[in-house]
Amino acid sequence: MNKMNAGEIIHQAMIKFAGVTSSIHQFGGTEYKLGKREIGHVHGNFLVDIPFPMKIRNDIVGRGEAEPHHILPDSGWVSIHLRNESDIERAITLLEKSYKLALEQKAKRINEKEY
Repeated sequence: MNKMNAGEIIHQAMIKFAGVTSSIHQFGGTEYKLGKREIGHVHGNFLVDIPFPMKIRNDIVGRGEAEPHHILPDSGWVSIHLRNESDIERAITLLEKSYKLALEQKAKRINEKEY
């Protein structure tokens, strides 16, 4: 892995997740969604932002896996600055965590509609 290709490495990982789409993010970079829910977005080769419920966000930040969002530090969003290869791997791992949460929420909504 190479930091210069961080955005592409992350993109290749994200498009392998079933149902994930990518598009241009409103503030630049590439966003990834499952249906209407954003999984996270990547700003070039430098920064990844990922949404989580506050409890999970606090756990992630507390363990040092990410920082509070660079602009909205009191939100459920986290940021990962891509400085080296381990940051890229950590970003992919947390994006996958966000994806799995989105899948769980989608399944819950479907089950609620059935009742």
